[in-house]
Amino acid sequence: MYKILQREVAAHVKRQIYRLSNQKDGIEVLEVNIQPEHVHLVVSTPPKHAISQYLGFLKGKLALNLFDQYPELRKRYWGQHVWSRGYCVSTIGLDEEQILKYVRWQTAQDKEREGQHERLFA
Repeated sequence: MYKILQREVAAHVKRQIYRLSNQKDGIEVLEVNIQPEHVHLVVSTPPKHAISQYLGFLKGKLALNLFDQYPELRKRYWGQHVWSRGYCVSTIGLDEEQILKYVRWQTAQDKEREGQHERLFA
């Protein structure tokens, strides 16, 4: 697995997640955390949207968008499969705040690791 979701690419993916999700009626992105090789995403979605269809739409459009924006990725992902086939989904009831805290904590951890990496190579 390649760690391509960093810096500019990560920022681009995050913007696209919000843009694409806004195209789906009733889907609200609550939290996004881009890790170097995967994405944590917390969304609120009405029952009329199947999460599998939403994620298929999102992953497909994001992959095409990444190849358009960053053509060098086509060499690495010659089959145009940026994302793994699977995903993990959990419904949130009373633990919503705990899940949001976890995703935010992941963001803080990622920034801390990036700061350490920059100090090592500065």
